[in-house]
Amino acid sequence: MRLAFSTLGVPALPVDQLVRLASEHGYNGVELRASEEGPVHTGLSAGERAAVVGQFADAGVEILAVAAYAKVAAPGDDEPVLEAISDAMTLAADLGAPFVRVFPGGGDLRPAEADLVAARRLAAAAPIAGDLGVRVLLETHDSHPSGGDVARVLGLVGHHSVGAIWDVMHTWLAGEQPYATYPALAPYLGYVQVKDIASAADTTPLPLGAGVLPLAETVEVLSRAEWDGWLCWEYEKRWYADAAELPELLGPGRERLARLQIESA
Repeated sequence: MRLAFSTLGVPALPVDQLVRLASEHGYNGVELRASEEGPVHTGLSAGERAAVVGQFADAGVEILAVAAYAKVAAPGDDEPVLEAISDAMTLAADLGAPFVRVFPGGGDLRPAEADLVAARRLAAAAPIAGDLGVRVLLETHDSHPSGGDVARVLGLVGHHSVGAIWDVMHTWLAGEQPYATYPALAPYLGYVQVKDIASAADTTPLPLGAGVLPLAETVEVLSRAEWDGWLCWEYEKRWYADAAELPELLGPGRERLARLQIESA
C-alpha cells in the first residue's frame, strides 16, 4: 500500500514545503485540500497549476487527490453543486490527480431522499469525470458515515468514474467494523483515510496508534483482500488548534503504517 498525507494537517503550507515534507518522511503522495486559504484551489491560473505539477514531479511525489467540499446530497438546486464538482474535477485533471473527494451532506433529508439526490448529481458528473480521466469519490462522512450508507448511493450510480473514500473514523463512529466496511466499499474503493482519536466523545487528532480507532484491523482487512491502494493520513489540525503539529509526527506516522502492513502480511 502506498502512503500519503492530507494538507488538512498543514493547511497553509506552501507547495515546496509540502513536497519536501512528503519526500523527507517517505510518503508517496499528498492529498491536496482545495481551499483558498491553502496553496492549491480552483482559482489557480493555468500557469500556477503547471507550476504545482512541476514541483511535485521534481520531488517524485504524487498528487493523490483534490479534496473538494461539494455536498452531493445537500438540499437545494443541483447547479451550484455540479459546478463545484466540475471545477474540482478540472483542477484534478490539470494537476494529474486521479481522484476528487466530495461529501454527502444530506442534512435533515430522509435517507432515501438523500441517496437519490446524491446519486442524481454523481451520475451527472460521472461522464465528465470519465472524459477528464478522474474519479469522483464520495467519503464516508456526515449523513452517510458508514460503508453501507455510501454503497447504497454508489449502487444507484453504477459508473466506474464514481467511487468511495473510506474514512475509518466515521465508519467506526457509525458502529461499523472494518470487516463489514471493506466488503461494502470494495467494488468502489478509491483510497482509505486513516487517523486516530482519543474517543468517540473527543475527536481531537492524535498520532497514529495513540488512540482508539481500529487501524490495525483496517490494515489487516485490506491486506487479506490483497488491496494495493492508498492509505492517506488525514490529521485534522485545521479544526483543533491545540493538537500537536503534523510535521513532527509524519516520520513516526509513516513507520506506524509500515509496521502495520508488515504485521498483517
